[in-house]
Amino acid sequence: MVAKIVETNATPFERVDVDPITLDIVENALRNARNEMDAVLFRTAMSPGIREQHDAFPLIANNEGKMVVGQFGSFLHGFINGYEGTIEDGDIFITNDPYSCNGAVSHLNDWLMMMPIFQEGRLVSWAAMFGHMTDVGGKVPGSLPTDAKMIYEEGMIVPPTKIFRRGALQEEILNLLLANTRMPEWNKSDFLAIIAALRLAERRVRENIGRFGIDTYISAMWDMLDRNKQAMGAIIRMIIPEGPQKSYFEDWIDDDGMGNGPYKIACTLHREGDVAHFDFTGCDPQSDSSINFLLNEDMFKMFFGAFTINLFDPHILFNDGFYDLVKVYIPEGCILKPKKPAALSCRTHLLGRIFDLMGGLLGQGAPDALNAAGFSDSPHFMYSGFNAEGEWYQLFQIGFGGVPGRPVGDGPDGHSMWPAFTNVPNEFLEAYFPLRIREYATIPDSGGAGKHRGGNGITIAYELMEQGQISLHDDRWLTYPWGVNGGEPGMRSTKRLVRTDGSEENLPSKCDRVQVNPGDMLYFNTWGGGGWGDPLERDPELVLLDLRRGLVSVDGARRYGVIIVNGAVDAAATQALRAEMATARGETALFDRGFADLDELKARCKAETGFAPPVAPVFRGARALAAE
Repeated sequence: MVAKIVETNATPFERVDVDPITLDIVENALRNARNEMDAVLFRTAMSPGIREQHDAFPLIANNEGKMVVGQFGSFLHGFINGYEGTIEDGDIFITNDPYSCNGAVSHLNDWLMMMPIFQEGRLVSWAAMFGHMTDVGGKVPGSLPTDAKMIYEEGMIVPPTKIFRRGALQEEILNLLLANTRMPEWNKSDFLAIIAALRLAERRVRENIGRFGIDTYISAMWDMLDRNKQAMGAIIRMIIPEGPQKSYFEDWIDDDGMGNGPYKIACTLHREGDVAHFDFTGCDPQSDSSINFLLNEDMFKMFFGAFTINLFDPHILFNDGFYDLVKVYIPEGCILKPKKPAALSCRTHLLGRIFDLMGGLLGQGAPDALNAAGFSDSPHFMYSGFNAEGEWYQLFQIGFGGVPGRPVGDGPDGHSMWPAFTNVPNEFLEAYFPLRIREYATIPDSGGAGKHRGGNGITIAYELMEQGQISLHDDRWLTYPWGVNGGEPGMRSTKRLVRTDGSEENLPSKCDRVQVNPGDMLYFNTWGGGGWGDPLERDPELVLLDLRRGLVSVDGARRYGVIIVNGAVDAAATQALRAEMATARGETALFDRGFADLDELKARCKAETGFAPPVAPVFRGARALAAE
């Protein structure tokens, strides 16, 4: 089934030659329009997740729905191919249902809005954006229940629906959506902010067409897609060896929040001609909890493009032009392609781990380009309840861990998985929510040692001022963010709750509805990034600089074989220690996971974390699904 596009002008599109100057003008105009979409959204949305953290993803696409400028890749293919109705001038569509659009969005909190742009009766472009709504209903505040077994427990499901029909807002539909959220005022504001951003994109597209004409505008967009394909083709040929030999890598989600785990994700990679082939055969079957990730093949291509472009040449315009150069196979029924009605709300752990998986895969053909682990997750903190005045408060906040060491240098400390994300300012949190931030700092020595140091994790100490409930969503508490090319693993994450009576409790990385009282302190500690390269090759003066900045301790400096005495490097002692360490260590490994095997890791888990290790997943009905 494919949507029917209603055009009143049947004039066929003609691709024309676009001179380089005009092409650059159109490209920069669209880049600016995409940035303006963000500006409109962030200045008019109310929820801190969108307003402050920028958890929203815009795009402008060509007439066929291929993203030309944007951040997250095009989600229009899944919509157009899955929608049975008409697409007309003045329509705007909304959906949050992953199963209705082949995973174009991946959990119910993401409200995706798509607007066709018509000019002179012809469909000339698309504008689209989705944003993470703080709440869409469901069984827990924040709509991200760890223990959900079906998507129906996670909130209000919206199949592809015309929220604007020929320019008119369908108010009854919007009111229905708002009636099924705990934060209707925020959702309505965020909804209208997204609409405003789409309207802005529509104006900018029409301005470009008014200046250059329809055929030149559309031709320029195709040329921009071709530019990207050429650039990505060169990168693919450079980093992925051609031939039947396959690179293989696997990683794990530590647990599902229900005592089962770890869950394996696995992938092979090889290149045939100019085309890279990714095969996820070997992934574990879908989970009975909400950690499943419905990974759209085009979305994975977007992840691959964003990863490689940012690693090799951030100046390349990121768009969908290279998609023909990547083939992706994900077996149905596995944890990356679960069958409906599997729960999906906590898919963020797998979404982040995909980036670690790509780092381990892509560098095997070119070890100098190998990336350590540390994009591992996107941790969430939620706090809700009724304050002393009887008013409902609800916070959704994204935390940041250490970014991995890279071929080009150290990983940033306490940084976002997505480059465009930012933290919620502490002043904002304290002004609008009943809490105080007593500490906000990087954790010294938490980044893996290496020639290029892994970024440190961060600790945030929340003093909770009202009775309420908290929910935590994180990972990398069992497995380590691995190091590469001799680099060491980063530190794992921990969550600790200190009660007003002085008692302490180590909290699981995934838990909901933890009761808290005024004065309780939550220490939210995130993981560090893995290190890149031999730590003994790091410049001792850089280690000293890290010490002065509070990123490395005196004892931590010894991981680099560096002796610091009275605030200075002891050169002779450092040289002697490094020689001793090199002899004792022997050859460095390509990957350092921090453990020999999962059984050995689980054996020491209890002593290090206070938790019983997760048991092997049962996969009750999942194996039967995977075998169908």
